[in-house]
Amino acid sequence: MGDLSIKVKISDREYPMRVRDDEEERIRKAAKLINEKLKQYRERFGIDDKQDLLAMVAFDSMVEKMRIEERTGQADEAIQEKIIELSQLITKSI
Repeated sequence: MGDLSIKVKISDREYPMRVRDDEEERIRKAAKLINEKLKQYRERFGIDDKQDLLAMVAFDSMVEKMRIEERTGQADEAIQEKIIELSQLITKSI
């Protein structure tokens, strides 16, 4: 697995970067999703200021990340409770 030199375009600016070849698709998809969000905010709110748009996308992305982490944490707790419950059942049956 080698490194690739790629350029991604976000909000009309190109950003050169070196990425692992197994990460290239994810990086390009992330850039595409950012650009789609920028377009949605521009159309929905009529905002043309790129800094404001980027800030809104960053904020929205962080809220979504926190939401996912919270759900994941809740799922982890439920799984741990089940493991303890099953472990206790196994211990009782021995």
